[in-house]
Amino acid sequence: MSGNRQQDASSIWRAPLLFAVLAALFVLEGTVRNSMFSGSWNSSLAILNMGLISAVMALGVNMQWGYGGLFNAGVVGFIAIGGLAPVLISTQPVPGAWEAGTPRLILALLAAAGTLALASIAWKRLTRPWNALALVAVLILGFVLYRNIFDPAVAAIEANNSAAAGNIGGLGLPVLLSWPVGAIFAAAAAWCVGKVALGLRSDYLAIATLGIGEIIVAVARNEEWLARGVKNVTGIPRPVPYEINLQQDPDFVARAAEWGLSAANASGIWVKLCYAGLFALVLLALIGLSQLALKSPWGRMMRAIRDNETAAAAMGKDVTRRHLQIFIIGSAVIGLAGAMMITLDGLMAPAGYAPLRYTFLIWVMVIVGGSGNNWGAVLGAILIWFLWIKAEAWGPALMGLVTAFLPAGGLRSHLIESAPHMRFLAMGVVLLLVLRFAPRGLVPER
Repeated sequence: MSGNRQQDASSIWRAPLLFAVLAALFVLEGTVRNSMFSGSWNSSLAILNMGLISAVMALGVNMQWGYGGLFNAGVVGFIAIGGLAPVLISTQPVPGAWEAGTPRLILALLAAAGTLALASIAWKRLTRPWNALALVAVLILGFVLYRNIFDPAVAAIEANNSAAAGNIGGLGLPVLLSWPVGAIFAAAAAWCVGKVALGLRSDYLAIATLGIGEIIVAVARNEEWLARGVKNVTGIPRPVPYEINLQQDPDFVARAAEWGLSAANASGIWVKLCYAGLFALVLLALIGLSQLALKSPWGRMMRAIRDNETAAAAMGKDVTRRHLQIFIIGSAVIGLAGAMMITLDGLMAPAGYAPLRYTFLIWVMVIVGGSGNNWGAVLGAILIWFLWIKAEAWGPALMGLVTAFLPAGGLRSHLIESAPHMRFLAMGVVLLLVLRFAPRGLVPER
């Protein structure tokens, strides 16, 4: 009994201690200037902001895997879908886009939805083999109709001021509104994916979601009418002040001087602090809701399904429906993070959605932090992102120590120059060490 009490006490203090160590790393990054830390609060806060967004992504993956045991290998796709929301909601409308082809585009999308609905009705209402024949006929005719309406509309939109726009533009609404819209976009996509893929076994589900995620990213890269594709969308509005406006404010410049900071440095710090406040509020709200859900009867049911689907089904639980439910909720959180990230960057660049960065790394965050534990997922996300960024600076110094016995030049110079690009190797080593010494993560599920 005393051993159990000691174990419980150590587990209670483990998370606060690890978060304290993590906070110390950010303080060192902001105050100490040497070969390991930059000594810049702008750098420290920039890492923190992306770490907070990564924590929201990790929470979404943790809901799917830690609550329901669903292996989603297409995380990058739901991030990309969420990232479309700031472009479609907060950017200004493109002059001439509506007249060029937007009504026909909407008509084409309605035709596609009607085709799918009619195909579903034909499959359910007709008897075999007529239902299969009717399904094929409806899909073929609907596809032809859809393409005949869609293609001319897209060509007209992309030809409209193609150098500066060539897309449908946005609605000009507040950018914060795009965050929940991004979650809705990702949830809708997750419903479509889940209806098809959640009947598969876990390994096949991973393959299916991986392929679907790549399809979503390919659509974002190639459909220029939507978000300019690889031409990118810049100037996305932000919910915080612009640095240039702060630097032109005499009161702000005077306050910065009182703190011994230049206007440029102070404006960067203030903007990043504003972002950090917004992201922290969203993250804390999500953690609060997640904790309430996890401790509710619904949360206990989801963990029971995760641990033993057969026993849960025998108890009358609809396993497929609950899997779809948690898949949609987790994807919505991931889409929310995708919208937050685009707002932070002020740039929509579909070519930057790399699966290794936005799927593999997010999974490393969840596993290192502790799957099934919301606080563990947050800790793992911020810690791994900090290490991911600092690996570029720490890599050459570490490689210099490792290769100290080699003669100067030649192989030693090559290894030191290549060290900043060995991030994935470093993440693999971290993952292996955690799996060896803390198999359930740094903050495991209780």
